[in-house]
Amino acid sequence: MTAVWTLVTLWLGLALIASLLSAWLRVSTALTEIVVGTLAQLIIGTAFGATALGIDEPWVKFLAGVGAIVLTFLAGAELDPEVFKKKWKEATALGLFGFFFPFFGCAAAAYFVLGWQVMPSWLAGVALSTTSVAVVYAVMIESGLNRTEYGKTVLAACFINDLGTVLALGFIFAPFTFRTLIFAVIAIVVFAALPWLTTRFLRMFGNRPSEMEIKYLLFCLMGLGALAGWADSEAVLPAYIIGMMLAGTVGRDHALVRRLRALTFGLLTPFYFIRAGAFVSIPTLIAAPFAFIFVLLAKMVSKFVGVYPVTRIYKTPNPEAMYTTLLMSTGLTFGTISSLFGLSHGIIDRAQYSILVAGVIASAVIPTLIANAFYLPRHLLPDKSEDEKKDAAVTRPLREVMTKVD
Repeated sequence: MTAVWTLVTLWLGLALIASLLSAWLRVSTALTEIVVGTLAQLIIGTAFGATALGIDEPWVKFLAGVGAIVLTFLAGAELDPEVFKKKWKEATALGLFGFFFPFFGCAAAAYFVLGWQVMPSWLAGVALSTTSVAVVYAVMIESGLNRTEYGKTVLAACFINDLGTVLALGFIFAPFTFRTLIFAVIAIVVFAALPWLTTRFLRMFGNRPSEMEIKYLLFCLMGLGALAGWADSEAVLPAYIIGMMLAGTVGRDHALVRRLRALTFGLLTPFYFIRAGAFVSIPTLIAAPFAFIFVLLAKMVSKFVGVYPVTRIYKTPNPEAMYTTLLMSTGLTFGTISSLFGLSHGIIDRAQYSILVAGVIASAVIPTLIANAFYLPRHLLPDKSEDEKKDAAVTRPLREVMTKVD
């Protein structure tokens, strides 16, 4: 176990360094964790071997996977049903255009410019069509935009975008089997029953020192995640839908959401973002800089062509229009998942995989840096004093309830 504790210490040290850099540079922690992961793999891998960082250790994969699932669930829980009903046309249009333009544009670019074969080109289109809910949500949490109508609309658009990515990956590459049908039927039943069941569970067993609500939610997320994996789907997709279905219950329980965030951002997501950054091979990028830069530009340009006009059609003023476009140009979770799917199934080779993953991860960093530096809609940011009052109002009753329970 000494090796495990040593590796845990190393990863948490990297997470702490990333947080300090985030505070110093005033950028999202998710971005600094990705960059720290890339540099750590380069430095530690060069000094002690490619496996020294332990990115393929089963427990590292587990923590990173749970981090992606819970973070995606929290992003779904932030969606306000009332806001979605009001803005569903705009969110759907942003999501669909944000998917189709990069999907066809990047596939064509890979085929005609990079000279890839047909199936690798389609895989590139799928991987580069994504919008990273994890990155967008993490950025919005730190700015406070997740509590605004604007932020909730963007998160809804991200979900529509990634739903298109998952469906494209499934229909083009993953065969529809009997397992897929079983998963779909069970998932629909669970999604329909969860709001009713969760409301009653929280009423009966909520606000206890044993944190039964968190255990209950993790049970639901892991259960459907396991079923999705069994059906050759992805665990993060049902997690996002569960979050959306529970937005009216869990999403409005601010104390519960704060505790989930503490667990997620304090322990789980550093493993996810650092591991994602560690997959970037800097020597590969140096050997083929044109392909990497071209892939990144193809994604950003096609996203801009697809998303920005929609924001103007719905009369979104700058800087919100540019901020929306840049955030929806990010990619991470489904992009790396799609690339890894293509590699493991022999659709793309390792060189193509490295180019795609590097482009996807760079798209999580560069558009977000530009967005926060030049287009952050500061006039929409919530008042911090109001946030502190809300936090105090939430925490005080929770302590009183726990005292009574004890």
